[in-house]
Amino acid sequence: MSPPAVSRIISALETEIGARLLIRTTRSVKLTEAGERYFSDCQRILSEVSEAEAIAAGAYSKPTGTLSVTAPALFGTQFVLPILTDYLDLYSDVRGRSLFVDRVVNIVDEDVDVAVRIGHLPDSGFAATQVGKVRRVICGSPAYFEKWGVPTVPSDLTKHRIVATTNAWASLEWRFGCQRKSAVHINPRLLCSNNEAAISAAVSGWGLTRILSYQIAPLLSESKLQTVLSDYEEEALPIHVVHPDGRQASAKVRKFVDLSVSRLRANRYFN
Repeated sequence: MSPPAVSRIISALETEIGARLLIRTTRSVKLTEAGERYFSDCQRILSEVSEAEAIAAGAYSKPTGTLSVTAPALFGTQFVLPILTDYLDLYSDVRGRSLFVDRVVNIVDEDVDVAVRIGHLPDSGFAATQVGKVRRVICGSPAYFEKWGVPTVPSDLTKHRIVATTNAWASLEWRFGCQRKSAVHINPRLLCSNNEAAISAAVSGWGLTRILSYQIAPLLSESKLQTVLSDYEEEALPIHVVHPDGRQASAKVRKFVDLSVSRLRANRYFN
């Protein structure tokens, strides 16, 4: 539309509403406070109309298309992948794509439908449902503790063999405590590129490592590993199922979120 045509329509709209919507100068045009409210309300109304039309047309009634899911690498492989494969068995018109990596995936830029996040969430405006929590724990094998002793306070770690990871969230400063916080700078004898390798080194009895509790839960129940310094642990980290579509989520997203929330909340490792 030409600028004069737009100007005529805006003037007619302002006359009909009885409020000034735009402030015009020779150099700029910007919304008035009433114009901002009117614009926001119109966006919301049009969005609800589009959603109603889509539901009426059946686009949101049956899961179809490709569902893209992301989660941390080990968590995704152990817990999200079984949910995804069961979901695909339930809905034959959906194809799945998993992105299990130890980095924060940009949901919008990388075209992801659902993400499982571990840790406190930034204010993104995305829909998020908490499904549990996990702890950072320090662990070693019974054989290691028999040979090298058990650390009783965090500062004792400077006297022990430490296995650390070099992934995106790794740090050489291990923090402790909820109310009275402290930190210990570690000097690892062994650096591993992933959590699986660090856990394997700990199971072998070579040293101590710090890991998220879910990653070693089966090994703890089998007494292959045991945790230490439990009284000094940080506050537990929440687990959320996150998606960007909110109320307008398609059927494929809604059904997967419902299944994921139910299954993850029922998992004893996250309670």
